[in-house]
Amino acid sequence: MKRFIAMQKIVELGSFSKAAENLGYTQSALSQMVSSLESEFSVKLLNRFRTGTKLTLEGEKIYPLIEKTVNQYFMVIEKVKEIRGLETGIVRMGTLASISAHWIPGLLKDFQSLYPGVEFVIHQGDYTSIHEWIKTGAIDFGFVNPKAVSGLEIIELKEGEMLAVVPENHHLAKEKVIPLDRLADEAFILLEEGHYYEPLEAFKLIGKRPNIKYTIHDDYTIMTMVEAGLGVSILAELVLHRTNYHISLHQTEPPIYRTLAIGYKDEESLPIASRKFIAYLREHLSELP
Repeated sequence: MKRFIAMQKIVELGSFSKAAENLGYTQSALSQMVSSLESEFSVKLLNRFRTGTKLTLEGEKIYPLIEKTVNQYFMVIEKVKEIRGLETGIVRMGTLASISAHWIPGLLKDFQSLYPGVEFVIHQGDYTSIHEWIKTGAIDFGFVNPKAVSGLEIIELKEGEMLAVVPENHHLAKEKVIPLDRLADEAFILLEEGHYYEPLEAFKLIGKRPNIKYTIHDDYTIMTMVEAGLGVSILAELVLHRTNYHISLHQTEPPIYRTLAIGYKDEESLPIASRKFIAYLREHLSELP
């Protein structure tokens, strides 16, 4: 199992040196572990380059099974700790950029003051990737929109508004509320959120499609591009908190909302640490923006 864990960390970090530092091994020890696996399997798993490491074609086929085995191993460890009543464990979650920036830091700080032995592994993604990570067991739970996922148990948390974002000197900046049909005629910067995106659904409802010029995976990059006058966008109000970009924010007509929820496969499979964190989150939901 140590060899599998080492293999997972090398792939995750893309570097033998970073993985060795993270796990507390020497690079030589990690190399021996990987060589031992490759010798046992009679298959080369990793290619090493000056810029890092990459799975071989054979490794790409085998690695998902290694990752699943490691995740199941840690689930066993979590269950043992639960039975023994230990206040330790690992919380593996998937988050959106707005959640990472405005919910997670405060939640982690306060939660770890109660449970200092708990470790967190956080993956930032979109609705589609988070859903996939939950299905494959790479994470225990994730923040999702209930309309964007299926086959998961859902706990709805909050509903937040999404706002039109335009440059400060844009001709629409003088409007208090911007109709969606007017936004549809502007160069639009689309936030890549996987196969579901609330603003696109809103445009469909009025029979319009935005004039998409750019598709970007990062909210903050979009704000920078809007500031530069490259187009307009629609972003979650939550991610627009405490920003100093020279942009203008407006409600839309009709208004657009997104529902934030937690999704997971089933409560029985959730490690105790994740269950406690979800319970803590729900108890302090009213304090979150």
